[in-house]
Amino acid sequence: MALVISQENVIQWYPGHMATAMRQLVDKMKLIDVVLEVVDARLPRISSNDMLDAVIAKKPRMLVLTHDDLANPAQTVRWLAYYNGQHRRIVAVNSKDPGSISKANFHLGQLTSGKGTQRAIVLGIPNTGKSSIINGLLRRTAAKAEDKAGLTRQMQWFRVQPTLELMDTPGILVPKIATAEAQWMLALTGAIPRERFDAEDVVNRFHTWLLATSSGRTKVPSLETFAQARGFMRKGSEVDYHNAAGSYIKDFNDGKFGRITFEDPPAAE
Repeated sequence: MALVISQENVIQWYPGHMATAMRQLVDKMKLIDVVLEVVDARLPRISSNDMLDAVIAKKPRMLVLTHDDLANPAQTVRWLAYYNGQHRRIVAVNSKDPGSISKANFHLGQLTSGKGTQRAIVLGIPNTGKSSIINGLLRRTAAKAEDKAGLTRQMQWFRVQPTLELMDTPGILVPKIATAEAQWMLALTGAIPRERFDAEDVVNRFHTWLLATSSGRTKVPSLETFAQARGFMRKGSEVDYHNAAGSYIKDFNDGKFGRITFEDPPAAE
């Protein structure tokens, strides 16, 4: 049988380099003119870090929704409308598509043009595509970009244009992820390293959520169905749920289960 969901499987991750980066941000923000906050279009609020609000203060700010190609397009339109209604500058991009990232470059240019030399900073939680955004803006591979949380550990500067410098920063999570739902959603979407959570439990929570939000009907397979269909078996005809769960999460983030968004925009505020 597949792993039974347990409320004891708590997922938290706040390594030392994140605490260090958060302290450094306070000083670095004195040098910054513009902020690019990168969040996952599949969970825009859960993948944002509220702690950054106090650090950013009133600096000009652009919100970049990445993984647009993996999110439900109708839901993304609703999120764009929601933030536009709050007079927030926002753009949705596919961080793997340089043409898509050009939209972010256009909006960044509007924030910085005619103001002399400007310094921008890219902020966000791990694995939301910050490095891919930077590489797209630079039109070359300069920042490491992999499907792995916590890859960037140090702050580093890049010159995007003669009058624009861009700082890449480590992904920073909140010290404590508040809810069990946010925990498994962040784990599933890649914000937390695989070794920090039980992949079987996360997949089971995801499928339970999917059934609950789709009136009990979905074409997305359960872990058990997925494992058997892919032939994840051990000796003695025992199903290998552990390795199946890792493959399941990869397929999810490759978009093989369709375009899924986990959050609805809040009601009008």
